[in-house]
Amino acid sequence: MRIRIVDAFTDRPFGGNPAGVLLLDAFGDDAWMQRVALEVNHAETAFAHRLAEGGETDWALRWFTPVAEVRMCGHATLATAHVLHGTGAHEGPVRFATRSGVLVATPRQDGSITLDFPTAPLTEVEVPAGIAEPLGAEPRRAFDTGPDVGDLLVELADEKTVRALAPDHKALGAHSARGLIATARAEDPSRGYDFVSRCFFPNVGIDEDPVTGSAHTALAPFWSERLGSTVLTGLQASPRSGRVGTELRGDRTLLSGRAVTTIEGELLV
Repeated sequence: MRIRIVDAFTDRPFGGNPAGVLLLDAFGDDAWMQRVALEVNHAETAFAHRLAEGGETDWALRWFTPVAEVRMCGHATLATAHVLHGTGAHEGPVRFATRSGVLVATPRQDGSITLDFPTAPLTEVEVPAGIAEPLGAEPRRAFDTGPDVGDLLVELADEKTVRALAPDHKALGAHSARGLIATARAEDPSRGYDFVSRCFFPNVGIDEDPVTGSAHTALAPFWSERLGSTVLTGLQASPRSGRVGTELRGDRTLLSGRAVTTIEGELLV
């Protein structure tokens, strides 16, 4: 079967967040899919298969990190939609059946793809005691992002602080279910982005995720309230880097970006 590596939330190879994508006739055994994800060894590997026509969804979709299945993944959903459209396996909007409900990916004329995801419910919580040392900075505020995302979102003093983080990943994992989202307002919005973030997910085998679509379902409502706009652009300031367009629509958040296929080959097992 064909396997592809797609760089998501970028318009250039070797940027954004790489994801493995496999289009199947049906889902394989869970243990087999987990072994494939470990072999691919990127933040996520997506497995998708076509569903019967006439239903509410078109394709079933699941995502695995090298060590665990996750409930929601933005960049691997974008990567899967990119493969479906690029290979002609599907035309127009794709309705994915996932553990997080129905997720829709819509291709745009400019080559980008827009994802329709549930908005993460934010609940302010006390800044966890002792988090400043493993994170490497003192958060101003902290928010729980709900069960689908499962992260702790923390606001830091400024963009420079976010960019300079060098956390103790093992110790950081004690402070959330999946991981931690660190964010700050952009120092200079004229550069084309409104806020910055970095995401650390040691509990699912990802020390730092290059660009995280699911995190932006929490970042969008957080920054929309503070910046007074429902349409924003986030820069995830990882070493690979990538931009995510966000549009807040109440209980749904639209995430927009591009993708590039960098590797295509044959999975022999």
